[in-house]
Amino acid sequence: MDLQDQLKNLFPDHVPEPESSPKSASKPDFWIQDEPLLCKYEKRRGKPTTIIAGYNGAASDFKELAKQIKQLLSVGGGIKDEQIIIQGDYRDKIMEFLRAQGFQVKRVGG
Repeated sequence: MDLQDQLKNLFPDHVPEPESSPKSASKPDFWIQDEPLLCKYEKRRGKPTTIIAGYNGAASDFKELAKQIKQLLSVGGGIKDEQIIIQGDYRDKIMEFLRAQGFQVKRVGG
């Protein structure tokens, strides 16, 4: 007698829910815009920073995008004045990630 049979004996009125396939790690649904995102490199207070600007979608999508970029790179950063500010020079990795998400990206400076 397996576990399913034992459960049926204990709970005869219970109707099990159909098993759904587990969600795979799919790409999040961000609002994809027509204009490219701008990926800049600046030094602020002598420290390198990468700035992503030009996103004009919903604020919640913008915050989620910033969160995923920070988790991908394992770095700090934040959102200020409709820009994502990432600590360090990670332009290439960020641009690769954004292209994989479906965004158009334009490298600005250097």
